Amino acid sequence: MSFLFKPLIFTLCLLTAAGAQAASDRIALVIGVADYQYLPPLENTRNDAVAMADTLEGIGFDVSLALDPGTSEMEQMLDDFAFRSEVADLALIYFAGHGIEVQGENFLIPADAKVASNLDVQRQSLSLKQLLAAVDRARKMRIVILDSCRDNPLGDSIALEASSSQTAETTETTRGGGGMAPADPDRGTLVAFAAKDGQVALDGSGSNSPYATALMEKMVQPGLEISLMFRQVRDQVLQSTANLQEPHTYGSLTGVPFYLAGPGENDAPVSVADASAAWAALKPDQEEQLLALAELGDTRSMLGLAYIRLNPNEGRFDPKAAVDFLQRAADAGSPEAQFELAKLYERGTGVDVDSAKALELYQAAAAQDFADAINDLGFLHYQGGLGLPANPKKALTFFERAADLRHPQAQFNFAALIDDGLIPSKGPEDSAHYLYAALRSGSSDVLGLLSERPNMFTAETRRALQKKLKENNFYAGAIDGDFGPGTQRGIRRAYGLEG
Repeated sequence: MSFLFKPLIFTLCLLTAAGAQAASDRIALVIGVADYQYLPPLENTRNDAVAMADTLEGIGFDVSLALDPGTSEMEQMLDDFAFRSEVADLALIYFAGHGIEVQGENFLIPADAKVASNLDVQRQSLSLKQLLAAVDRARKMRIVILDSCRDNPLGDSIALEASSSQTAETTETTRGGGGMAPADPDRGTLVAFAAKDGQVALDGSGSNSPYATALMEKMVQPGLEISLMFRQVRDQVLQSTANLQEPHTYGSLTGVPFYLAGPGENDAPVSVADASAAWAALKPDQEEQLLALAELGDTRSMLGLAYIRLNPNEGRFDPKAAVDFLQRAADAGSPEAQFELAKLYERGTGVDVDSAKALELYQAAAAQDFADAINDLGFLHYQGGLGLPANPKKALTFFERAADLRHPQAQFNFAALIDDGLIPSKGPEDSAHYLYAALRSGSSDVLGLLSERPNMFTAETRRALQKKLKENNFYAGAIDGDFGPGTQRGIRRAYGLEG
């Protein structure tokens, strides 16, 4: 469906920033803690972090490395990384050190933490939630890797609280045998544990842990799709530890193939917009691995296989088979599969046209906060479609919801609707908020429009956007609504461009 761009028509020629590239589109924060002040030291975590940083730099990441940081240093690094991740395509955090579960939540322990109770752990450590928040706004992919599931350094049981003399009064406990609690990240984020929840990772007898060794060997291979890469890491660690350690991943990535070391010689570029073309370029041996994972219930593999069969430009084009894969994934709860299947029912690709079924699938995906489906439902309600009557007022609620879920086009659309005075409860500051968010989300269309046609917005909204740019240190000029060279520089910097 077309984007709803001001002035609410669907034929606007979009202006894009030719050749625009973010300053650092792949960033990583690598933390290794070995020399604990109050806890048992670890053998390989420092080595793992240094080697991991070198490996990531070697495949094009902009890496920040921290060795034996204290609590305040880790917190500051996460804050800085969170801001930088907003304009990165991929944000990755790797932590090697002591990790512990307290009351179902995972904590990573800094070098200076002095902990004798669960409360100490919660107050002096960083939670997995904080790490996830630091990568949350990256534009395409978010990864958190914890090589921190080693033996519980605090023993089988520690107190929920401790007296001033640190005498334990045990009322609730950590996971006694070590290991971490299961993770449940948001869609588009992958959390990788060195060992499955409840298991303990091994430090290894060499200079690096078995998990770090396998990870570094696999991530440098061009053309190895990321979900298959982590699967191969799992298999290698199981083999090297005689099945004593099984790595595990949590979360769901988007349905676009991604290669940490870049695509192989015959693979489509990572930035390709057409998922079917990108998956169709996958090597035959990796397609076989996708088939094996699909048989195990992996919905992303089903999506990839469906996209391959929706590509009309090569010999595996089979829309009916694609529908079968998407139906399996949709039945398993994948909102992206529900969304893609809805489009096939709407167009009649591989199935008979069925507007009611398409609407049902769009609504199912939207119920899981899938922003693309919510944005499309906004258009369906705005124009009328799939049996829905035109209802612009109801459409606005969908556009706002998609915008708040950081859908870049919806952010721009809602900003334009506010600027047009169609949202009585919101004004120029709200419009500027969504424009700024669209810039940070990486919409080149929005960058182009604000660069070439800023006067499509009212002077009040332009001044409010200048204030927003100034608040975030992207602009230092007058708040006058004039989008001259200084403001244009600020817009480009907010988008993530140098200069």
